[in-house]
Parts: sequence; structure tokens; C-alpha cells
Amino acid sequence: MVAKRGRPISDNSKDYMLRVRMNKDTLNKLDECCKIENNTRSEVVRECIEEKHSNLKKSKKR
Repeated sequence: MVAKRGRPISDNSKDYMLRVRMNKDTLNKLDECCKIENNTRSEVVRECIEEKHSNLKKSKKR
């Protein structure tokens, strides 16, 4: 059997792409967050979505 080529399959693959329009000020804020946290734009956006979702779940339980 021949081994497959390419990247290994991930348990948490990112199959979906999201395109977002934003103004220059918002983009600058995103880039500043990325620089401070030494992270990619995608990772910062994912973290913000998780944080927002978590906060909504907490407020819904009250």
C-alpha cells in the first residue's frame, strides 16, 4: 500500500472559509490584536467568536 501524499488529516479540519468586509479602522484593530497576541487574523477571529458565544450562553442561563 502506498502512503498518501500531502498534509495529514486533522481532527478539527477547517473546511469552511468566511469572507468579511470591514473598514480600515476595524482592520487596523484586528491587525493590532494579531500583533499583540502574536497570532493570525483567522485565529483571533475564531477566539473572538468562541468568547462571544460563551458569553451569550452564560447570559442565557441567568
